[in-house]
Amino acid sequence: MATIPVNPKPFLNNLTGKVVIVKLKWGMEYKGYLVSVDAYMNLQLANTEEYIDGQFTGNLGEIFIRCNNVLYLRGVPEDEEIEDAEQDE
Repeated sequence: MATIPVNPKPFLNNLTGKVVIVKLKWGMEYKGYLVSVDAYMNLQLANTEEYIDGQFTGNLGEIFIRCNNVLYLRGVPEDEEIEDAEQDE
């Protein structure tokens, strides 16, 4: 499987307003709407949920993640968002 390098600025700008999952170096994952990204690539998320070891640990609301703590960030496919919403009901 080949990996294609992606320019991070346009990638992050395209994800603004969409649901993303951010994994930190320490193992925690945060799922929420990407509100904004600054010049240092710090992240602001809204309606955030925290997951530790894959287990939901709670709703955090609006959070700010400093750039140097991020291991990776990925967009959540829209069909996965709909599936999650159906499970919550």
